[in-house]
Amino acid sequence: MAIGELVKRHLVDTRPLGVPAYRRIWLGQAVSHVGVGVTVVAVGQQVWELTNSSFYVGLLGLANLIPLIVFGLWGGAVADAVDRRRLLIAGSLVAWTATLFILVQALLGLGNVYLIFAAVALNATGFAITGPTRGAIIPRILEPELVPAANALNSLVYSIGAVAGPMIGAVALTNGGYAAAYAVDALLFTAGLYAALRLPSLPPLGEVRRPGAAAVLEGLSFVVRSPVLLMSFVVDIIAMVFAMPRALFPEATADRFGGSPIALGWMTSAMAIGAVAGALFSGWVGRVTRQGVALVVVIAVWGVAVAAAGLANQLWLVVLFMAVGGVADVVSSVWRQSILQLYAPDEMRGRLQGTFMVVVAGGPRLGDLRAGATATAFGLTGAWVGGGIACAVTVLVVGLSVAGFRNYRSGATAKADEPARDS
Repeated sequence: MAIGELVKRHLVDTRPLGVPAYRRIWLGQAVSHVGVGVTVVAVGQQVWELTNSSFYVGLLGLANLIPLIVFGLWGGAVADAVDRRRLLIAGSLVAWTATLFILVQALLGLGNVYLIFAAVALNATGFAITGPTRGAIIPRILEPELVPAANALNSLVYSIGAVAGPMIGAVALTNGGYAAAYAVDALLFTAGLYAALRLPSLPPLGEVRRPGAAAVLEGLSFVVRSPVLLMSFVVDIIAMVFAMPRALFPEATADRFGGSPIALGWMTSAMAIGAVAGALFSGWVGRVTRQGVALVVVIAVWGVAVAAAGLANQLWLVVLFMAVGGVADVVSSVWRQSILQLYAPDEMRGRLQGTFMVVVAGGPRLGDLRAGATATAFGLTGAWVGGGIACAVTVLVVGLSVAGFRNYRSGATAKADEPARDS
C-alpha cells in the first residue's frame, strides 16, 4: 500500500483528460507531434546532406526564429481579440500548407536549401499563431486547479512526439528517403486540425483590445514589470541559447557514429526520452513551493548534462546524458507555463502566451544558430561542451541574483506582487 501510494503521488495527474475539449486537443497533439518530430530530423539531415555544414543546419533556427518573433507576438494579440477556435484553425492550415510544400520539394528532388528554409519559415508562421492560441485556450476549458496537470500532460505529449518522431523519421529516411518522411508528417498533422475543428466557440472575454503594436506592447510591459515572469523567461533563454546542441547532431553522427540515420534518430530523441520519463512522474512538481530557486537548479542540471553528453563517444552515453537533461527541461517547462497561465487575466493571456512561445520556441532556434556558428569557430566538442558549462554557470549567477525571483513562492499572483498598471 505504501509503495502504491508513493507511485500515485508521483505519477502524472490525468484529471484534465476527463474534459472532452481538452482530451481532443491532447490526442490531436499526440498524433501530430509525432509528424513534427519526423520532419525535424529529416530537415536537419537534408540540409546537412546538401551543404555539409553545421552552420547551414544552424540557419534553420534563424528561418524558424524570425516568423516566431513577428507572428508569435502578433498572434498572441489576435488571440485576445477574436474567437480562439477560428484562429487555431487558421494557423493550423498555414502550418499544414508548409508541410505539403516541403513534401513537394522532396518529391520533385529540387535539392534547393533556400526552398527548404522558406518552407520552414512558413511552418514557423503557422506554429507562431497556433502556439499562443492553444496556450490561451487551456485556462478557458479547464478549472484553474487542473492547469498545472494539463501542462504536464502537454509536456508529455510533446515529448512522446519528440521521441517517436525522430525514430520513425530515421526509419523513413532509411527506407523511403526525404519524401517518405515528410509524407508521414503531412498525414499525421490532420489529427491536430481535426481537434481544432471540434472545439466549441471561444469568443474573447473581458476588455477587447484591437490587435496591433499597442496591444503587443501592453503584454510586453506586463512581463517587464514582473520580476518573476521576466526571470522565468531569462533563465529559459540562457538554457536554450547557451546549451541546445541540436544543430550539432548531424556533424556528431558523421564524425562519431559513421553517419548512421539510426544514431541521428537516437540523438535527436534522447532529450525527449528523458522528458517523457519526467512528465510521467511529474506528480510531485506541483508541490514544490520555492519555484524560482527550483527553476535555476534544474536548468543548471540541464547545462551539466549537455556538457557531459558532448564529452561522450559512445551513443548510449550521449542518449543517457541528454535524457537527464530532458527530465530537467520538462520540469522547468511545467513550472514556467503554469506560472504564466495563472498569473494574468484572460484578456492578457493570448499576448503573454505569445511572448512565452517566442521565448520557448525562439530560444532553441537561437541555440541552433549559436551551436552552428561556434562549431565552425571552435569545433564540435568545443561548441557542445562549452555551451553546457556556460549555461550552468550563467543561470546560477543570473537566476540567484534577483531577489524577487529567488524568493518566489508558488501561488503568488500578479495582483499581489506587481506594480499597479498605468491608469
